[in-house]
Amino acid sequence: MKRVKRRYLALQLECEGLPSEREFVDALWASVTKLYGEVGASSTGLSLINLDAERKVYVVKCLLAVLPEVRASVACVTSVAGAAASVNVLAVSGTLKALYSNI
Repeated sequence: MKRVKRRYLALQLECEGLPSEREFVDALWASVTKLYGEVGASSTGLSLINLDAERKVYVVKCLLAVLPEVRASVACVTSVAGAAASVNVLAVSGTLKALYSNI
């Protein structure tokens, strides 16, 4: 059986206020669904791992095979919880330990 490879992304959110974790995940999923449809979105394995509220840094994980699609979807996020926003990728890593040491 082949092991599933994942990647962890540190995402910096730039917007007014701090949306909840659920609002951020909903905006991210909406972006992925808009670009790649339901089937494409379900193949990403996208999930939220952690939130640093002070720095507005969200850590998400996805499958390695769809990393370019997830990065494109992150760049297409324009609003979170009805407020204008932009999301930047700070770092990508194969382990959480390496990711946290890079941000």
